[in-house]
Amino acid sequence: MRIRFRKHRDGRAQKDQEAKYGSRNCHPEPELESFRQVRARLCRQSKWHWMAVFLVAIWVPRAPAAEIQPSEVRPDQVQSGTLLFRMQHGYEIATRMKTDIDARVTGLVARVSVRQAFMNDGPEWVEGVYVFPLPDEAAVDHLRMTIGERIIEGEIREKAQAKKQYEQAKAEGRKASLVEQERANLFTASVANVAPGETVIVEIEYLQTIRYDEGAFSLRFPMTVTPRYINGHPLPDRTGSGWSPDTTWVLDASRITPPVVKRSKDQKVTFNAELNAGVPLALIASRYHVVDISNNGSRYHVALAKGGAPMDHDLELTWKPVPDSLPRAMLFTEAIDGDQHALLMMLPPDDFSVLRQRVPRELIFVIDTSGSMHGTSIDQAKRALNLALSGLAPADRFNVIQFNSMTGALFPNSVDASASNIAVARRYVSGLNAEGGTEMYPALSRALMAAHYESYLRQVIFITDGSVGNESALFTLIEQQLGNSRLFTVGIGSAPNSWFMRKAAEAGRGTFTTISALHEVNEKMERLFRKIELPQVTDIVVQWPGNVIAESYPATIPDLYAGEPIMVRTRLASGVAANATVLIRGTSAGGSWDAELDWETGEARSGIGALWARARIEELMDRRRQGRSEEETRDAVVAVALKHHLVSRFTSLVAVDKTPVRPGNTLLTREQVPNLLPYGQSMVAISGFTATATDAAVYRMNGVLLMLTGWLFFTYLKFWRSGSATRKDD
Repeated sequence: MRIRFRKHRDGRAQKDQEAKYGSRNCHPEPELESFRQVRARLCRQSKWHWMAVFLVAIWVPRAPAAEIQPSEVRPDQVQSGTLLFRMQHGYEIATRMKTDIDARVTGLVARVSVRQAFMNDGPEWVEGVYVFPLPDEAAVDHLRMTIGERIIEGEIREKAQAKKQYEQAKAEGRKASLVEQERANLFTASVANVAPGETVIVEIEYLQTIRYDEGAFSLRFPMTVTPRYINGHPLPDRTGSGWSPDTTWVLDASRITPPVVKRSKDQKVTFNAELNAGVPLALIASRYHVVDISNNGSRYHVALAKGGAPMDHDLELTWKPVPDSLPRAMLFTEAIDGDQHALLMMLPPDDFSVLRQRVPRELIFVIDTSGSMHGTSIDQAKRALNLALSGLAPADRFNVIQFNSMTGALFPNSVDASASNIAVARRYVSGLNAEGGTEMYPALSRALMAAHYESYLRQVIFITDGSVGNESALFTLIEQQLGNSRLFTVGIGSAPNSWFMRKAAEAGRGTFTTISALHEVNEKMERLFRKIELPQVTDIVVQWPGNVIAESYPATIPDLYAGEPIMVRTRLASGVAANATVLIRGTSAGGSWDAELDWETGEARSGIGALWARARIEELMDRRRQGRSEEETRDAVVAVALKHHLVSRFTSLVAVDKTPVRPGNTLLTREQVPNLLPYGQSMVAISGFTATATDAAVYRMNGVLLMLTGWLFFTYLKFWRSGSATRKDD
């Protein structure tokens, strides 16, 4: 089925689209005067006054709205960096938060500690709530709460049980902390009964695998949350404290929309990393932050320069081995309850020397032009798209689709990549601006369901920051409509939704790229172009030792592109012989390919079982989205998560002090700790008329049209009255 969208000239098409894709009604409608009041006021004005008003309505600067911030915060105070909350007696400085990150990297695994210090500077007892991002593949397995000299270790519980235990402790005046998962890369930390003038430290730990791409290892630490677009109709009840109500499309919207502030002197992060790469390094660097680096042999220490940095830009650490020491294969193992767990990375051959026949391609470029892309993000996206247009060959076809509150395409269908068509596309791209909502669903559907050309390989290049709340619906759409296409995601901005980027590319049998600065566009887009020319290795199968039953993730290894490794997490149901081998087979650009890896070369490492369990839970959640029952999924996830002590959609970590500290007659105030606005974004674009989370662009156009209609009507009325008066005089 092919879906086409037109600009709405009446309400029918608008209602049809809303019925299928939902609408955004999370912001209150402005109060309107009655028609008689408007007519009486307008008739007192001259037509020239109203012409001026009309022109001002079109050109007036977009004023920021307060919907994305807590309603209690005065905007003038927020802009100065001071966070205020309305307490029982009035406004007070809100609970502050300081974050320290420590990472220990060994080979392919990182153990990361995130310490969040909640400091109550107000005169009342408070509960602090903070929604924060983590890497999308993080396996969260530890929680500690520190109160003065006391350290309380968290325990893993089923989510409902952990919540009940936390709420009971909160009501009884005891210190308590709760860590819950909202998305694979989004968590909520709650800490109850923080006394006036007191600091409570909540520390969580997680495990993460290192990413490898074209000779470089990297580790990314998310720092803040890009405000997410929430579509659907508002629901009457809320489950969280965010700026958006829950909606029909995003049932937990109020839990994933923390308040955002432009600046804050208290939102600082310190960072320290110990890196043991196991091989000599040719390069170690931080892409977006100034760091101090020291080393002792192959061990390196990395720390943020000047002690700390604002939490408005993801931190990425990159290192490259000396070329001669680049490992072709790495294997780490861990035995748990008689089962062997393994993490395997193997680099396939780079067959660049093999001559390959170039297949004509149909490239469909989809670019996000919503309000969250305003500022440096849209500049990065437009530059990336222009580079992509330069990479087209005359035998290719292409089209450009842009979306915000509405979806539009440059051409009705793909066209030949002629010089004239590319010139038209460049002019189109140069005129793109970022405003409006993020209606991603119709744009993806249009790209995947466009008229197909049999002799062309369709590749969809999707350029976005991924700031949406209905990720699961989008993954399902990609799986159902992909066909023979391939989807490649390009994450834009200082704090993109990395989970969406990775999972969308995975569902689309492609790969993902992240661009967080203008100077990276050329390097990373050229790398992407090399990959999409042709997969290097396909039809990959891993054969584990003997007749051992293996449970591996990903269950089906995707096609690999130039410079990418095979990365598999496996549980083997019984022991493995010391002299056993792992066999990998596939088809490369030069023909069949196979490689062997001796099991005994594997290095024992704690945490490998938890990384397998994290992959297993993700697979179970994917099956739930694809139709497996909620009850069956929950039971399977809980069993894995409890065994490996992991936070998941159905399990949480809770830490509770045994001694009540808050007097029974003292009120407890709930505070939502805000996130910093991501670097390079505009509060006006996100929270004003062109907010990511509103249909304000449509409202604005409707308002202008209504004002024009009103001005014409009252001008006609004035002349009609004047004519009547003249006829009476005659």
